Amino acid sequence: MRRFEGKVVAVTGSGRAGGLGAAILKRFATEGAACVVSDLGVPKERMGEGDIGTTAEMEAVADGLRAMGAQAIAVPCDVRSDADCRALVETAVSAFGRLDVMVANAGIGYLMKPFLETEEADWDAVLDVNLKGAFLSAKHAAAHMVARGGGGRILMIASQAAKSGFPHMAPYCASKHGMVGLVRSMAIELGRHGITVNAVCPNHVTTGLGAKQNDYFSKLLGFDSVEAYLANMKARNPLGRPGLPEDTAGLCAFLASEDAAYVTGEAWNVSGGEEMH
Repeated sequence: MRRFEGKVVAVTGSGRAGGLGAAILKRFATEGAACVVSDLGVPKERMGEGDIGTTAEMEAVADGLRAMGAQAIAVPCDVRSDADCRALVETAVSAFGRLDVMVANAGIGYLMKPFLETEEADWDAVLDVNLKGAFLSAKHAAAHMVARGGGGRILMIASQAAKSGFPHMAPYCASKHGMVGLVRSMAIELGRHGITVNAVCPNHVTTGLGAKQNDYFSKLLGFDSVEAYLANMKARNPLGRPGLPEDTAGLCAFLASEDAAYVTGEAWNVSGGEEMH
């Protein structure tokens, strides 16, 4: 299928090979979209080189998309910055003439601590990237879509943690629950412009971020090894496995398509039946 021929999609936090954002862009590229790869580019406080997509990694993801035959550019963006998010949208429009789909995927999920040991700086770091970053990237994308006319799609990559609480992840769970509220409010306001807004809520996906969570929670929950922890995860899932990046990418493609033109304000689980509300 080439459902997104002539369309342009931008995904924040998409600058790492094997990551969720890169998988989402790959899916859109296979269906004809021009792609905007975006990530932080350079390490910053509490966001080391192993936690972000560097400029070189972003360019490598873009090169991979071009090798598939897609048009692609890489745009560094700190989603905590209003100016950076505005520039991301403006650069996409300058390069391709429009922006049809914004996927707010950038997030911090690697700051895991007991609630009573969570510092204000931890809280601020997670909420600034996960929730404020989603707000700013969506706001500037929506402003372009409204001005251009013709509608658009805004997707926010939330989490199973937008539906359920998890130990040692209070800021993360709060940010993802907040994202669902943001989606619902935006959907009400933007619907008259033909813009749909939805959240996608994957369960655990073993990307680079997921591997850090595997290591942390296998120890926290008393498993002998990461492998034993993953085996338990598979056993309790109705479909018998953790999520794959491609699972989330497939739902994103559906929600951005005309088949989902009458779907907005929803928080969609992609959890193999692990999360059912």
